[in-house]
Amino acid sequence: MTRTLFLVPLAMLAAAGPAAAQQCAGTPGNGAVRLNVEATDLHNAQGEVAFTVYPDDRRRWLAKGAKLLRIRVPARLPVTTGCFWLPPGHYAIAQYHDENADHDFNRTLWMPKEGYGFSNDAPTKIGLPSFAAARFPLPAGGSTVRMKMRYGR
Repeated sequence: MTRTLFLVPLAMLAAAGPAAAQQCAGTPGNGAVRLNVEATDLHNAQGEVAFTVYPDDRRRWLAKGAKLLRIRVPARLPVTTGCFWLPPGHYAIAQYHDENADHDFNRTLWMPKEGYGFSNDAPTKIGLPSFAAARFPLPAGGSTVRMKMRYGR
């Protein structure tokens, strides 16, 4: 009987899966809506994925200390997910696959050593994408932004 009482809650937790345990960055309420973020095309499930949200201000895009919110979640295949609570408006997102979980975007000779990506899958042919290319609307009903992880190696 004791064993059954222990196993039932354990089975319920397992069935709930990672989505039930997911915490969103930011604070719900006061008009905030849920922004779901998804990273696809990861090479492996090592380390974590960092999602960083920037405000609707091109001067703050990718600037040190200019982020609104950041979350770090364990890398998962085939899709790594996270979420934020934000007021409706316009934002831009940068993501990277922190494979060694050192909280640094590692590079070799200025070239990315870890995967990276941006909202709208903004192009990065020569240098970083513009804010305009990564900018997206977050409507009053919430939204999901899906981004491909790119690797330079």
